[in-house]
Amino acid sequence: MDRVIVCVKPVPDPQAWDRLRLDPVTKTLIREGIPSVINPLDRHALEAALEIKDAHAAEVVILAMAPAAAQPVLREALSLGADRAVLLSDRAFAGSDTLATSRILAAAIRRLQPFDLICCGNFTLDGSTAQVPSQIAEILGIPNIMHVSQMTLEGDKRLLVTQKIEQGYVRLEAEPPLLLSFTKEANKPRLGSFLEILAAEKRELALWTNADLNLEEALIGLKGSPTQMADLLVRQKKRQGLRLEGSPAEMAQQLADKIHRLGLI
Repeated sequence: MDRVIVCVKPVPDPQAWDRLRLDPVTKTLIREGIPSVINPLDRHALEAALEIKDAHAAEVVILAMAPAAAQPVLREALSLGADRAVLLSDRAFAGSDTLATSRILAAAIRRLQPFDLICCGNFTLDGSTAQVPSQIAEILGIPNIMHVSQMTLEGDKRLLVTQKIEQGYVRLEAEPPLLLSFTKEANKPRLGSFLEILAAEKRELALWTNADLNLEEALIGLKGSPTQMADLLVRQKKRQGLRLEGSPAEMAQQLADKIHRLGLI
């Protein structure tokens, strides 16, 4: 296996989700001022690719679509052991739904040919649709296996894949070219060393725009998105307090009565 492409999405840091807002006109997320992190399941996809690299000296290429400010997130992915990265960033890409995003990523993957394997996280935190991996595979015309909980490479080409399904697991054999999307059970992502962090600053990070992909603007961005977000609601939990008054015995009786009325005892 010679080249593995890993699709990585920078997502808003969950610790800052209370600051997320929607643009009132486009209904897209306003990401300015919100720190980005690597989508958690994409770390498992990257780990799977790096394990292939460790065993077979394959080239690992990071691919992401995000604003230019997301470059530090890609540098972090490079520090874990990837060889190079490509960031797709263009105002024409803004507002893309899963279909438009898949068209953009597929076009970039074609430009990165030849490849043996594409690795993705099963879904992303900010969307959770789990649509992009299968759509990329469909556009590229290659097989796709989702919900991968285990993967091993035997020889140079033969992949043994365990797929998690509703009633258990399925064991599959496959050969490249192929797209796999990983669950958190697949592996334990590695941590980057200080030396790798320094080395990542020297690795190639290319910035591609739509001028490089030559996609029709009617097929990408808001224009090319048949689905759009209507609203964003952050769940908030509020507790209703109850003030008890009187002597300790009276407060204990009030509390016991309240618990009884609620049916807790």
